[in-house]
Amino acid sequence: MRKIGIDLGTCNSLVFIPGKGVVLQEPSVVAVSHQENRILAVGEKAKEMTGRTPDTIRVYRPLKNGVIADFRVTQAMLKYFIDKTCGFMRFFKPELVIGVPAGITSTERRAVIEAALNAGAKQAYLAKEPILAAIGAGIPINACSGNMIVDIGGGTSEIAVISLGGIVTCHSIRTGGDKMDLAISDYIKKKYNLAIGEQTAEEIKIKIGTALPEKEEKKLEIRGRDLILGLPKTIKISSNEISEAISDIISDIIQAIKMVLRETPPELSADVIDKGMILSGGGALVRNIAERISRETGVPCLLAEEPLLCVAKGTGVVLENLDVYKKSIMSKK
Repeated sequence: MRKIGIDLGTCNSLVFIPGKGVVLQEPSVVAVSHQENRILAVGEKAKEMTGRTPDTIRVYRPLKNGVIADFRVTQAMLKYFIDKTCGFMRFFKPELVIGVPAGITSTERRAVIEAALNAGAKQAYLAKEPILAAIGAGIPINACSGNMIVDIGGGTSEIAVISLGGIVTCHSIRTGGDKMDLAISDYIKKKYNLAIGEQTAEEIKIKIGTALPEKEEKKLEIRGRDLILGLPKTIKISSNEISEAISDIISDIIQAIKMVLRETPPELSADVIDKGMILSGGGALVRNIAERISRETGVPCLLAEEPLLCVAKGTGVVLENLDVYKKSIMSKK
């Protein structure tokens, strides 16, 4: 019986197979040709086409804010992931465990299950991302003490306090890495009259993005289109400008963290202050973000190892002990 765990993210999707680990890590992007209505590329290849396509080709990101925005394309993407990991000659339909945001509605939930079944899964179980991220970060979630996990993804940031294998308080906001990219391109548009593409904005965030201003600035040369002359132009920007650009978005995430802390029972608050909160997800890779969060909340904040892989690793643990976890995190539809 094949089992596969999928971290279905707004930005990147990861596929985990027990015994093998993370076998696939690709952007959640699909390129569709309009004339023949067929799918041209999925993942890395499709992402390279972003912002460079003629009229006949459209590049979709089928997930928005962590949930399905385009059903047909999501299904095709899931099918691609399943085929790529199981091989096309498959006799058995795999069982899937898919990570979904904690704040997902029942309609959005049903859409994910249906897409998975249509893509060739025998059974699909949905598990909440904060729990998976906590398992993947190595937090003993079934212990009788409180653990706080902050999972900053591309489309959503989820903050949860977990104790005894369940979520005690949680808050999910639809803000994450994508909004940071947008904020960066808006900032550059306003300050320098320069239009840059999505991919450039993401590259800036990854290379020089920081959550706190630094003494030693990093500089990066970027190219874009001058909005006044309409001609291509190159400028230099510094990491402190980026910290200013994304500051508001990080503040939103910190507000959400404070909200969860306010709703947490006092016994668990004591545990959280002892152990600190764990940061996972791609957004946790922004430099100094842990420092800024602990500075503003007064709670120590630690980075999980391999923050990008936490949810995927969590699906792996769940798959290996499916029977144990079936009751606690997953409800069949």
